[in-house]
Amino acid sequence: MSQLREDPVTGRWIIVNVEDPKPPDFFKTEAHSKSSKTCPFCPGNESMTPPEILVLRKKPDAKAALGWLVRVIPNKFPALRIEENPARVDLGVYDKTGGFGAHEVIIENPDHDQELWDAPLEQVELVLRAFRDRCLDLKRDPRFQYILIFKNYGAQAGASLEHPHSQLIGLPIVPSRVAGEAKGAARHFEKTNRCIYCEMLTQERREKRFTVHEEKGFFVLCPFASRFPFETWILPVDHEASFDAITDDKITGLAAVLKKTLAKIKDALNGPSFNLMIHTMPIYGKELKSYHWHIELIPHLTRVAGFELGTGFYVNPTSPELAAETLKAR
Repeated sequence: MSQLREDPVTGRWIIVNVEDPKPPDFFKTEAHSKSSKTCPFCPGNESMTPPEILVLRKKPDAKAALGWLVRVIPNKFPALRIEENPARVDLGVYDKTGGFGAHEVIIENPDHDQELWDAPLEQVELVLRAFRDRCLDLKRDPRFQYILIFKNYGAQAGASLEHPHSQLIGLPIVPSRVAGEAKGAARHFEKTNRCIYCEMLTQERREKRFTVHEEKGFFVLCPFASRFPFETWILPVDHEASFDAITDDKITGLAAVLKKTLAKIKDALNGPSFNLMIHTMPIYGKELKSYHWHIELIPHLTRVAGFELGTGFYVNPTSPELAAETLKAR
């Protein structure tokens, strides 16, 4: 038996298998092979990348390219460029703009083989601090409307380089998926005077149907209307609309929770490819009371096919209840 479930924020519907949900060992994950090519992100190869925008070093006074822990560089093959003109052009029923934006790479670690779940806690903190600081810097440019931070791990998730890294893209428009979340959250707030995400957390504390774990000011759950098997969210317990407002103390807590959650997913699913996205309030958004920033983790275990593309419905072969129970036990 399957269920149709409605996402309480966006109104999006999913079909979830609740009678015979597929366990972790049902899914096959690809082996992550290592390339013998020279890695442009490894220490000593800094000349192979564009000049760094931000660098966090072992010693603040160290000379260039020496002792770095995190580097942020422009993407060598950017999807968007800061030099382009963001002005809209009317083409009758069509609109277009120049390919304006920012596309940056956050090199998370000098160690080619040390991903976030294996890295020391202090290293994960530095990565999150680089995320925040780059958002704050780019927000000073009034042309940006939204900044997305994301990580593609593994070939199936779109990663083209093996070295641990994340990416940032600054946009002159608000992505439709984020706009849908913001509007849905605002509608709920208008009706109830409450944040829908905060209500989810309150209900989860009572029922614990979808909870993975809660600690250090953050809540980890598999959402009720999960689009994909083992989809997992990390939310701050306190209501916060913008990721870039996070304090250093909360970064320490988030680093511990993110590291632990990624290790659970790796252990339960044999190290799958995954995508990580930080959803935050649009730069000029007014949903301070209704929107709640969060991290979405999507393991690549199934493929989107004709039904999903044709309807916008997702078919999830694993119930979020089973996913949460599995991850909680790791």
